[in-house]
Amino acid sequence: MQIPLLKEVVLILGLAVGLSLLLRRFRLPTLLGFLATGAIFGPHGLGLVPQSHEVELLAEVGVIFLLFVIGIEFSLRTLATLGSVVFIGGGAQVLGTIGITALFARLWDIPWPSALFLGFLFALSSTAIVLKLLQEKATVGAPHGRAISAMLIFQDVIVVPMILLTPMLAGKSQDLAGDLFGLAGKMLILLVLVYVMARFVVPRLLDAVVRTRSRELFIASIVSICFATAWLTSSIG
Repeated sequence: MQIPLLKEVVLILGLAVGLSLLLRRFRLPTLLGFLATGAIFGPHGLGLVPQSHEVELLAEVGVIFLLFVIGIEFSLRTLATLGSVVFIGGGAQVLGTIGITALFARLWDIPWPSALFLGFLFALSSTAIVLKLLQEKATVGAPHGRAISAMLIFQDVIVVPMILLTPMLAGKSQDLAGDLFGLAGKMLILLVLVYVMARFVVPRLLDAVVRTRSRELFIASIVSICFATAWLTSSIG
């Protein structure tokens, strides 16, 4: 009996391990090995791994676990002290990148709406990739690591208004004020739910789990919390 997706998983992990070992010998980030694996085996490369829903699902699950592990190393108190970096540094980086990219695009006679959209694309980074690189170098808690993390948080927040502005740049009418108001309401609900769970529910749950002295139950509880948080944020939108 053939197991769906098993061949793709073997191909992906096999080549990823081989490339990562090769890159480590040259003291390069192993993350490049995974990116190269996708480029080689993906639909735009050799086409050995089709762009299937199952592969995308596995990738999303992997990102959830990665961000959860990195989030464990975060200190909310430390991030709170970086408020100026989040808003001033993050804002300067995003607005500066958008402005410079748009001006260069205008030199090529690209219309302003398209030029601004290109600026949106260049202003954003991949949180998962950058944080993974910081984790590999054990610099997540370093001063520059915290500053980079703060800017990434600003990018993750500002991407939502960018998405709402994109239809307007394309010339499509949209109730921007209504969408922003609805978004603010959803974010407020999410923050309240996360605070209540983190303050009152999760500590008591983990305390009860720790008392059982069961390693399996503890791991299952952590995984459940991880996926429950991802499901909650996805459901709210």
